[in-house]
Amino acid sequence: MDAELTNAPVLTSHTETAQACVETLRALRLTIPNFIVPTRTGDGRSLAAGASVPPELVELVLVTVRNCAALVRGGALDAAEARDLMSYATAFGPVADEMEALTYFLRHSIASAKHKVGIDTLTTYALAQRLAKLPETADLAPVVADMRRILASRRKKSTTPAPVPPVTPVPKPVIE
Repeated sequence: MDAELTNAPVLTSHTETAQACVETLRALRLTIPNFIVPTRTGDGRSLAAGASVPPELVELVLVTVRNCAALVRGGALDAAEARDLMSYATAFGPVADEMEALTYFLRHSIASAKHKVGIDTLTTYALAQRLAKLPETADLAPVVADMRRILASRRKKSTTPAPVPPVTPVPKPVIE
């Protein structure tokens, strides 16, 4: 039996690995200039109008402001700062795309892992159902019943729609 234990593969702690990834991602935040964490749900929607202004319009406005004193406003971005922010947005757009792809791939990997375990579990369940019917492995019957109960409770939760109350029409008042 000791030989079996020493030849067993060493399993890494996925929790520790995941925690290290989270720490790396949080440290990555510190390396991104102008990184802002939204403070409220929906903050992104309030940015959409300004963020969708075409870069050509931004540049035209910057040039026009420089050449027309009447358009100069206090508190407005100066041309260098505006161009720097546009450069930042252009440069970090692909970084965001790569992070979104990473998120998609990670979610796919998680679903794939669950799928692999789920299919193996269902295959074993099907085998246990068949073996529980044989006299020499009839001791599996209570375990199969527990498995069936777990699957049935899962199905009931996901397929039971909420009852919809009937709509009673309100009679219109009669005006005489």
